[in-house]
Amino acid sequence: MDKTVSDLATAVAGIKDGAVVMIGGFGGAGSPIELIHALIDRFHATGHPTGLTVVNNNAGNGHVGLAALIEAGMVAKLICSFPRSADPVVFTEAYQAGRIELELVPQGTLAERIRAGGAGIPAFYTPTSFGTDLAEGKPVEVFEGRSYVRERWLRADVALVKAETADRHGNLTYRAAARNFNPLMCMAAAETVVQARRIVAPGEIDPEVIVTPGIFVQKVVEVAHPHQEEDLNRANAAYPLEA
Repeated sequence: MDKTVSDLATAVAGIKDGAVVMIGGFGGAGSPIELIHALIDRFHATGHPTGLTVVNNNAGNGHVGLAALIEAGMVAKLICSFPRSADPVVFTEAYQAGRIELELVPQGTLAERIRAGGAGIPAFYTPTSFGTDLAEGKPVEVFEGRSYVRERWLRADVALVKAETADRHGNLTYRAAARNFNPLMCMAAAETVVQARRIVAPGEIDPEVIVTPGIFVQKVVEVAHPHQEEDLNRANAAYPLEA
């Protein structure tokens, strides 16, 4: 039942080439920067993993976090709702050069596709995107006089998640808006790897405030002082970070 691991390298050690990886966060809020950087370190040391499909709200900013993962050449495809964020230069250059594939998904549809994956619902209908290029080739049905596009669930091999507090059984809480996509991704992934600012003993988190039950979590590592993506970008940081 103890799901804690000793370090970040151990936490990301099982991610394989070609994996579908969900990464929590809305911009920098709730983004597991340290787990992403640990995955880049593993790639630099071993050449693996590569050919990843990443599911994220956006396409990364600056040269840290998800942007650094793309810059390292590890990502073959990105599924996201907002590729044009504050400083998406890394993704933009990779996309224009044909080094990365993009699947653009409306934000609410993205959240629902992930939720459906976690709930075991293979498909659902939504009016969002009907009549646009994003609906091209997708089945359409009419319900009560309105056209709806059929969308498929999203599931992942691994989810990388940032939590505020975890106990050793993997029960999680989140800090304010940092919650965002993280709980949905925990449910939609075969394996959830969590970095938490604080790990406590079982029973120390009030059951009434637990957001993600430990049944959806496989690994937890403590990162007491996590970086914030926006702070790194304001400092013009690039990964690997200078000491």
